[in-house]
Amino acid sequence: MNERAAAGPHRAARPTLAFVIPALNEEAAIGPAVAEVLAVAARDDLPAEVVGVYVVDNGSTDRTAETASASGATVVPEPRRGYGRACLAGVLATGEVDLIALMDGDGSDRPDELPLLLAPLLAEEADLVVGSRTLGSSEPGSLLPQQMVGNWVAAVMLRLLYGIRVTDIGPFRVIRRKDLLGLGMRELTYGWSVEMIARAGRAGLRVGEVPVGYRRRAAGESKVSGNLRASVRAGTRIIATILRCRRASSPR
Repeated sequence: MNERAAAGPHRAARPTLAFVIPALNEEAAIGPAVAEVLAVAARDDLPAEVVGVYVVDNGSTDRTAETASASGATVVPEPRRGYGRACLAGVLATGEVDLIALMDGDGSDRPDELPLLLAPLLAEEADLVVGSRTLGSSEPGSLLPQQMVGNWVAAVMLRLLYGIRVTDIGPFRVIRRKDLLGLGMRELTYGWSVEMIARAGRAGLRVGEVPVGYRRRAAGESKVSGNLRASVRAGTRIIATILRCRRASSPR
């Protein structure tokens, strides 16, 4: 879906929203993931108008890009590897939309739960809303032990260093595009998600979370927590990002 969804005048007052989905070798999962997002976009009761689905191909060596395009997404090429780099490329590609929804492309997130994330933001109760897999219901095996430990450590550090109370640093989240671009994001790898929360807190944005469901990834192992080496690397990056944001000056 590259243009605004066709609809009647009653949709004009709704804020516009674009989904950004970073993907690296997710050929098996990206088609169904895009289809789920498009199904959500077609709902008449959605409090935002989904005007685009942007899949960022982060240097895949399989048919992720072709599958995403055939499924109805706009494909943004970003061959330089890095989760944060891919997310930023997607955000910049969306153009002047009001809201950005970020989610992973491995089939684990539930885009049909978008209204849950939108509710506190549109009610002016939060500026960044994160879907908490810890508070929600996760399929057995979807959250590995190393992920749960890593999330707990990150949550404790965010509370102690920034006064931000969250239970998860999950990938499914919603934020105003102008707020996100105003944060001065610098992390180009797996620290992107926690950097967003830390910088939002430092900038005076209200960070909220809502319970969301979480599924086992469609195929293959997680690039972040699929093995010990990946987990250690990602965990180190996340902790370093939290500490670095503490030392940095606020962008606002």
